Amino acid sequence: MNYTKSLHLPVTPDEAFALVTEPERLRRWQTVVARVDLRLGGEYRWTVTPGHHAVGTFREIEPGKRVVFGFGWEGDAMGLAPDSSTVTVTFTPAGEGTDVLFEHDGLTPEQVPGHTEGWDHFMERLAAAAGSELGAGADPWSAFPQDMSLLNSAEASLAVLLDVLRRVTPDDLDKPTPCSEYTVAQLTDHLAGSLISIGTAVGGTPVDRKDAGLEDRIAGLSQTAVEAFTHRGTDGTVDIAGGIPAVVAGQILNIEFLVHAWDYATACGLPLQVAEELSANVETLARRTITDGVRQGGSFAGELNVSETAGSLERLIAFTGRQPVA
Repeated sequence: MNYTKSLHLPVTPDEAFALVTEPERLRRWQTVVARVDLRLGGEYRWTVTPGHHAVGTFREIEPGKRVVFGFGWEGDAMGLAPDSSTVTVTFTPAGEGTDVLFEHDGLTPEQVPGHTEGWDHFMERLAAAAGSELGAGADPWSAFPQDMSLLNSAEASLAVLLDVLRRVTPDDLDKPTPCSEYTVAQLTDHLAGSLISIGTAVGGTPVDRKDAGLEDRIAGLSQTAVEAFTHRGTDGTVDIAGGIPAVVAGQILNIEFLVHAWDYATACGLPLQVAEELSANVETLARRTITDGVRQGGSFAGELNVSETAGSLERLIAFTGRQPVA
């Protein structure tokens, strides 16, 4: 059985092809982050929503015309093993735009309903993203995972961060941030350094693309760190600061993503959308991680007071020593 969907996009075939194959474009409608090796036999891994990773290999590639790739889920989710089904996407010029045909073959009758729901959701987002530099906007499916595990929470927090970063402009780079010692550009260097440290410690090989745009740079480092962490797991210790529990490194990753999302949004006057369930979870992780010793080390200022009616994001920000804003 298969899924078939056609839609018209108001972009050229090459632009439509990029939306389906390039990480920076996939993030606009389908993925939190993505790793793509676009060549015959090359592998991709898409974090579609927190905790759900599509993986497969490319089987046919005709830029601007057609791409065929194997499709499945890491961990054999939904009973669909990696690379075990086939997705074919065809691009046909039509008027001033492009007709795009999606075909997903090799699904069992039991797998069709769930994948139909998923593809329909993302086809709507693809249509919204075409021709928009900012894409389809924050995906409600990534707002907070039902399974709020440590790394799922990190991926949901990363989705929030990247939604903010894609709105940061070159004119924002010299603006001061709530981290008093950092401008936006300096905060980005700090965050990149943290991601390189964590990514390396959990077995990844981070590549810092300093010449890339801010969002692309952080997305690439984040993808490497979270993927390596997912494959490693959270047992044992990792080589950070002489050795810390891997769980603590995962907690730090959550804090880095969500708190710095707030820093960027506050510095640049940008909207910040965070589900209460997610910020409450990261607040809990922060209270386990930010000890008096950590504060004395200078990483965080003292906790600030908030009202009894404060939401979890406001409490989290105040706990890190930052001044909340209404």
